[in-house]
Amino acid sequence: MDAVFLHWRIPEAVAASFMPQGVVPDVFDGSAWVGLIGFRMQGAGLGRGPGIPYFGSFNEINVRLYSREPDGTRGVVFLSLDASRLAVVLAARAAGIPYVWSRASFLGADSLDPNGRTAVAGTAGAEGSAGSTGSTGSAGSAGSAGYSVRRFRGGARSDFAVAAELDVEAADPLSIHLTARFGLHTRFRGRTLYVPNAHSPWTLYRAQVTLLGDELVGAAGLNVAGPPESVLYSPGVRTQFGPPRVLDRAS
Repeated sequence: MDAVFLHWRIPEAVAASFMPQGVVPDVFDGSAWVGLIGFRMQGAGLGRGPGIPYFGSFNEINVRLYSREPDGTRGVVFLSLDASRLAVVLAARAAGIPYVWSRASFLGADSLDPNGRTAVAGTAGAEGSAGSTGSTGSAGSAGSAGYSVRRFRGGARSDFAVAAELDVEAADPLSIHLTARFGLHTRFRGRTLYVPNAHSPWTLYRAQVTLLGDELVGAAGLNVAGPPESVLYSPGVRTQFGPPRVLDRAS
């Protein structure tokens, strides 16, 4: 799966404006957090069924916030999800999930030059571009992973990569808070839904940013500056979505 997690602090009041009815921002250390997360979906299927050939394997990059119900149930609120499978995008949008059809590529160690920038034709880094979140770090080797996004509509783009410290497992409270999410909150047909997502705990490693030029966070309506405060890498987990639960019946 090669999951890359980049996170920045944002004001709680800003995050609150994006929350579906019935949930509030889930705050840690006095702040709400916005994440830019990339991973490779491999062999995704429906329920407990087998993976769907071709359509079940794709790259996804999402911008997300973190939510909490009055009873303490925690979730994710997606602001955007870029994926490279049009069929997946259309099906998800029909269900109210804000997918965007994009050219989304995985950047492994062989896709990065010694300076941590993309070395594949057509996926040059976007450091310094308008709306980018900045650039930091140096090259990684083993454990290097990243993602490149080019939206077909609107032109927003993103390039980011990390070098994982595979001998340093991340188990601090902030890392757990940002990744131990077992469901999502979303609005669909005037109702707030919680969709559970069962998976084992992430195996997380600290990482260093080697490439960062992002416009997706800004395109979602949020402003962040400087390098991310939390940078994590995981080899991935297997997940399974469950049936949705209605939080409220307000229109």
